[in-house]
Amino acid sequence: MVQRVSSSNDSTDRASPRWTWGAVADLIRLDNQSGTVLLLLPSLWSLVLANHGRPPIWLVGTFILGAFVMRSLGVVLNDLADRNFDKHVARTSNRPLAAGRLVPRQALLIALGFVVVAAGLVTALNWLTILLSPIALLLAAVYPFCKRWIQIPQAVLGIAFGWGAIMAWAASCGTIAPPAWWLFAATACWAVAYDTIYALQDREDDRRIGVKSSALLFGTAVPTAVGLFLLGMVVCLIIVGQSAGLGMGYYVALTLLAGVFLWQARRLRFPVTPPQAFTMFQQHVLAGVVILITLWVSTLNELR
Repeated sequence: MVQRVSSSNDSTDRASPRWTWGAVADLIRLDNQSGTVLLLLPSLWSLVLANHGRPPIWLVGTFILGAFVMRSLGVVLNDLADRNFDKHVARTSNRPLAAGRLVPRQALLIALGFVVVAAGLVTALNWLTILLSPIALLLAAVYPFCKRWIQIPQAVLGIAFGWGAIMAWAASCGTIAPPAWWLFAATACWAVAYDTIYALQDREDDRRIGVKSSALLFGTAVPTAVGLFLLGMVVCLIIVGQSAGLGMGYYVALTLLAGVFLWQARRLRFPVTPPQAFTMFQQHVLAGVVILITLWVSTLNELR
């Protein structure tokens, strides 16, 4: 999920290949929606909590579609920024821009289409959410370049994903209450942790190419860093539970998840292959779903 950045020295429009659905689908990672789910989950957490377990279906649908659109926009911008670096990494060398199946002008048109759709979706929401939306777009645009600027670009990813929780609360209530900010903080910690695990797949390529990554920054301390960020996530979620008056079942679920997170941190003390790192990353999708279900059930129980 962490992106690589490059300079531009691409083919002119005269050499543009034909548009194909397969190339566009590959560009937006249509066959792998883990990133969309990870972006969506904090928004759903917030919708459930802000609406006392009964979020309006139209609002849930808006945020589901919005997550797909914004994630697709993000990966298009990512590939535009990384198109030359991607050519030199085995895992990414067949991406449409790196492989020449699409050219930047075509990708920019696709990105513009997603921006238009996102703008259309947000106009259905209240004014506070509309005012917050440019920040989401700015984060999506800035993030692909962060590996040039900061040692831990995963933090920017966490802010971008966490902003969904802020917008969802605003869309539900017209205000931003403290639990929304704690969900935001939990998401930021969570994203740094799981995206550091994801970055382990490309650590040697990142070092060779000269781009920045938390997996390189933390080095041998990756297990400790991942464990601490996941601990920070759990602490933030505990505070959310206390502020919302959630019952014991919520904390039992968090305890079980904390055990899984501890296992991951301990597993990282030993060498992991790229496929193993990807599997550990995908486990966080399930963890996020567990949190969503637990929040929903606990919130409904508090109303009885």
